[in-house]
Amino acid sequence: MGTDPASPLRLSIFEEASGWFRRARASLLEAIPCGRGCCNCCVGIFPITRLDAQELRLGLNTLPPAQREAIVARATHQIGVIEASYPRLRSTPCLDAWADTTIDAMVEQFAHLPCPALGENGTCHVYAFRPITCRTMGIPTESNGMVEGACTVQTAVPLIRLSPSLQAESVRLAENEAAALSAVGQNHLQAGDELLLPYGFL
Repeated sequence: MGTDPASPLRLSIFEEASGWFRRARASLLEAIPCGRGCCNCCVGIFPITRLDAQELRLGLNTLPPAQREAIVARATHQIGVIEASYPRLRSTPCLDAWADTTIDAMVEQFAHLPCPALGENGTCHVYAFRPITCRTMGIPTESNGMVEGACTVQTAVPLIRLSPSLQAESVRLAENEAAALSAVGQNHLQAGDELLLPYGFL
């Protein structure tokens, strides 16, 4: 399968992620603070996939030229700031060969950078085309029997745990995303699967 943006496989992975979040949120009786204008998780860089980058660029193409150019300008500025500290990115934005510890340090160093598509009113200008990470962010995480909030806004977490079926569905979602990445093959932007968020807008 090619990289046709209208590919059913490509579309389904984003729809699947959004559907999982809706069901997970409903199962927690809506007891999470995520809502329109809440943008705490929209500040800070993080890795996205080639699929996410394609989706973001589709979103940019739906915007008025001035708004699109402003987002691209913000992304370009952020990339310049990041590459000043990590010049290796100038040759390729691909993160696949980078050590996890280095990526973690990079994310921490630039945790103050807002998403280039974040509006002044706290809304996302490309919401319908947001990355999978953005679509699933907000559900409390569970590890070794302990539940933690998904962000600093979640100072309390629901007493209800995410059901085993929804947890298993989350694992399947990750597997389906990997399969979709494998199916679309390489594109012209990078030779790997992951890149930092600002690069996805260029």
